[in-house]
Amino acid sequence: MNVKLRVILVCTGRLLRRCANTLPPGYRRNREAISPKLAVFTGIIDAILEADKQVYSKQRHTAIRILERLRVEHGFTGGYAIVSNYVNKVAIRQKEMFMPLVHVPGHAQVDFDEADGYIGGKLVRFHYFCLDMPHSDGCFVKAYPTEDTESFLDGHVAAFAYLGGVPQSILYDNTKIAVAKILGNGKRHRTKGFSELQSHYLFEDKFGRPAKGNDKGNVEGMVGYSRRHFMVPLPIGAGAGADFNALNAKLLDVCIKRQQARLRGQTETIAERMKRDTAALMVLPPVAFDAIKHLILCAIERRPAKLDLTVYPYFTPCQC
Repeated sequence: MNVKLRVILVCTGRLLRRCANTLPPGYRRNREAISPKLAVFTGIIDAILEADKQVYSKQRHTAIRILERLRVEHGFTGGYAIVSNYVNKVAIRQKEMFMPLVHVPGHAQVDFDEADGYIGGKLVRFHYFCLDMPHSDGCFVKAYPTEDTESFLDGHVAAFAYLGGVPQSILYDNTKIAVAKILGNGKRHRTKGFSELQSHYLFEDKFGRPAKGNDKGNVEGMVGYSRRHFMVPLPIGAGAGADFNALNAKLLDVCIKRQQARLRGQTETIAERMKRDTAALMVLPPVAFDAIKHLILCAIERRPAKLDLTVYPYFTPCQC
């Protein structure tokens, strides 16, 4: 009885495995087939291709050049096809692969860029802060005369007020405004101003790899979208003493209107998806962060000390 039961179980297991696959498994290679003529030269080809990574891209080896070197330097007697096929397979294995990401609500990406516009009747190149919410594609854009610590900090304060909360995490590039130094283990030594901002709002900071803009592809795309759609034709800031205020009022208006758009591949509008983003945000602190740069000046006796009050309109005397 026990023997029959075991035979039935084995047969049933085989049938289940066969039914689970519509096609027979067939023969499977344990390793990739390589031409016998090429087998002893693959290490040389691999070394050439590895060294090419450190060379100017327009002066790297082609398959035909590798073939020429193998024949002249190593006595290779094979043809072009087997060398070309091997080089192509190596290139495919080393190629960086991408896949679509699913972004959970409540996280953001930030970047800065520049554009031209008319401020006070003059054509100037200004900088603009851009925050993107990848889950909903909601955005916030604000223009500044320069890209510096004050505009970087103020952009965050204004964006958090616009969202009505603080993102759980924000992804950045390695801007010197936020990162004082990239340490050997991949960690970042943050600047004083950025550390104070993070301590005030308690969001998690994340940084992309150096020179890898695709790590924060959503905000990179939003930066370009903002320039092409919000700043074409060239924006005009008008109003005595409030030129950037007028320009930023226009930018805020187009950010709000864009929420009614339904992007390709989406069944909901940006505003509908932003509801999930907003629900996942952290609560704003009772007091907004003071986005200013603190300077400590000490005047030496009998020597004049000048302070540009148009840039730093408020200062407190100190005892030196």
